[in-house]
Amino acid sequence: MFLSGFERFLWAGGFVLECILLAVLFLKRRAASFLAFTFLNIFYVARTIVLFALAFRFGVSSWPYFLTYWPLAFVDELIQLVVAYELAVHVFCPTGKWARDVRRAFLWLIVASCVLALALSMVVAPVTVRHYQTFLYRSNLFTSALMSELFVGMMVLSATAGLPWKTHVARIAQGFGAYSIISFVLDAVQSYFGRSHGLRPYTLTSDAVKLASLGCIGYWIVTLWQEAPAPRELPDAMLMQIYTLQRRVESDLLHVRNWRRW
Repeated sequence: MFLSGFERFLWAGGFVLECILLAVLFLKRRAASFLAFTFLNIFYVARTIVLFALAFRFGVSSWPYFLTYWPLAFVDELIQLVVAYELAVHVFCPTGKWARDVRRAFLWLIVASCVLALALSMVVAPVTVRHYQTFLYRSNLFTSALMSELFVGMMVLSATAGLPWKTHVARIAQGFGAYSIISFVLDAVQSYFGRSHGLRPYTLTSDAVKLASLGCIGYWIVTLWQEAPAPRELPDAMLMQIYTLQRRVESDLLHVRNWRRW
């Protein structure tokens, strides 16, 4: 099976947006702050070139495409996990030290997400003809469920702990979270229908995932191009309270020092 005109449009659109996102990361000097996220997008650009060349030459149902696509998909998921950790460091460890009790909560989040994602992937019984197709459908469902749980859980954990949520970090996490949830739902639909109902349900869900990916990349381009809002200034009354408290602390310290001399 070779690519249709619409599928070629999706591939070309994704490639263009990925290149624009990389340009934004470097032009706005975000790449140094989000190294794993930047590397992930470089990987996406390279992967798009390789897979499109194989699809154009052999077709998307060929063995050369199959044997290249799935190892790259595995690498993709590994890099996404690194990106999740990078964003967690930005939120929970901005000064180089993890916030109190947050490291343990984050580790529990990882464990719980893995267990729940595994359970969801095993509950679904995809309609397939070959055993390797069952494994591939379930692995797709597992990774999309895991990533959606991780990113949504990170946002909930940060809000619960009352930790600062920087704008660019939030936008990257929100994009991943939204895309992962959409991908999970569509992967579940795809697993239910499989290929026994023909290629049309599989093709429709695959195209919908690609459209969601385009929307996610476009969201990152717009939000990462914009500057993060300046920190909100404290009201004058609060500044006066802090100043008064500082003077009182200095006075108390002076009394303590004089007392120690005696």
